[in-house]
Amino acid sequence: MILCNLKLRLNETYCFIGAVTPFSFDGMKLGVIKRMSSSFSRAVELLPPSLNWVNNDFYTGSGKGLDVINKATGGVVMTSASASDADVDTAVKSAHAAYQKFRDMPAAERGQLLLKAATLLEERTSDFAHLETLDTGKPYYESEMDVGTGVDALRFIGGIVQNYHGNHYDLGGNFAYTSREPLGVIGGIGPWNYPLQTACWKIAPALACGNSLVYKCSEYTPLSTVALAALLKEAGLPAGVFNIVAGDGSVGAALTSHPDVSKLSFTGSVPTGKRIMSKASDSLKKVTLELGGKSPLIIFDDVDMKNAVSTAMLANFFSQGAVCSNGTRVFVHRSILQEFTAQLVERTKKLKIGNPMEDDVKVGATICKMQYDKILNYLDIAKKEGAEVLCGGGPVVPDSPELEGGLYIAPTVLGSCTDDMTVVKEEVFGPVLSILVFDSEEEVIRRANDTPFGLAAAVCTQNLSRAYRVISKLEAGSCNINTFNAYPAVIPFGGYKNSGIGRELGEECLNYYSQTKSVYVETGDPWCPFE
Repeated sequence: MILCNLKLRLNETYCFIGAVTPFSFDGMKLGVIKRMSSSFSRAVELLPPSLNWVNNDFYTGSGKGLDVINKATGGVVMTSASASDADVDTAVKSAHAAYQKFRDMPAAERGQLLLKAATLLEERTSDFAHLETLDTGKPYYESEMDVGTGVDALRFIGGIVQNYHGNHYDLGGNFAYTSREPLGVIGGIGPWNYPLQTACWKIAPALACGNSLVYKCSEYTPLSTVALAALLKEAGLPAGVFNIVAGDGSVGAALTSHPDVSKLSFTGSVPTGKRIMSKASDSLKKVTLELGGKSPLIIFDDVDMKNAVSTAMLANFFSQGAVCSNGTRVFVHRSILQEFTAQLVERTKKLKIGNPMEDDVKVGATICKMQYDKILNYLDIAKKEGAEVLCGGGPVVPDSPELEGGLYIAPTVLGSCTDDMTVVKEEVFGPVLSILVFDSEEEVIRRANDTPFGLAAAVCTQNLSRAYRVISKLEAGSCNINTFNAYPAVIPFGGYKNSGIGRELGEECLNYYSQTKSVYVETGDPWCPFE
């Protein structure tokens, strides 16, 4: 989803790797060690005994078995029972009981707890990155960046929460004030593409505001979130404040409909988000929805060509293209189309595909067979509708026998695209970039906005006046100029239209995890006409 502080993260060296003594915690080895570049063995050493976490301990679910797959090889690395409806009820009751005390913890103390968790997570970047790569199939360097964005969220929210409060109003002898109060038990539902990052984005504001949280991570990528639960316990989080229930959509449905859940925070597809919102309306639960996108990237004719190509690749090829904010509709000014396309295709062809634990691999494995087939089907439709495959366009079989069970798709650039093509209108969620040609500023703004989505957008130009002018007219909530997918923790992230409700990150996100109480104080005799 998001590559916060992108340039810093790409160049950062984690100097603490290998400097911290490994230790065991609740059956999980969470020490920091230097990773073995081509081996999955380190990640396997970190596997938890269960994928459920209730009342500050691993919890054995009573639901059906849930296999955790190494996405790079297709092999099963562990099996754990998922949560049943009864287990969800147990987790919510644990969270509700813990909330009664946790809400009274001073904001400064809650902030310090998050800051300690951020430090612990940063120190164990290597271990969490191993789990994330095993779970998602994305390259290890990306997983390191994702851990960093989780650290950023915990640290930023932990640092500002003690200054997040209401207002005082002088009313001429009398006065009034407002306070921000927690909502209660939050139900969180996370996606499979950025499991650790998204969990931190929801955990930080929920806990900062004094809520408790029951979290359902994706059944495809549960590992790093369970490890994070153990880390939060070590940081001092009281029992029951954070809980995890593992499983498929039925577990999310049980959480969504639970009467003791006050708010739902969901990241995922538009159809699922609409179902959650509809179900939440039965009991007027509050919702935050971060949903899909079909975002435009506009390349004007005055760009630095190398940087423009870099921006297009940033907007399409991280996490095998499974990024909700991706700028998959790349609008290129006609006068530079040929040069831009040539450089983009040349650089895309050089991206190495394969074992995500290897240092030089830039594209890893697809999350599952269903998503793999979906992406390939979109490519077939694109070809039938007249799109030209300039590079990629289909499956890749890695050289290593170890990876034969993994599912790999080549980064794809499509030319000769038109606005009415299926691949241009619908979210593919794969490494597929569509090039569209434009001639004028007015035209490209109209076409960029012609979508039911509104999550992200970007403009590449050396004319900042034009950049500001165009960005102001684009119907998207999270925008970049001369880069893509760069959303540091200090600014809100979220979409317009069908791309969601509410915001993640920034101080603004705290508004969505708290509620306002207004108090009027009479200091003299109250006015009364009934004497």
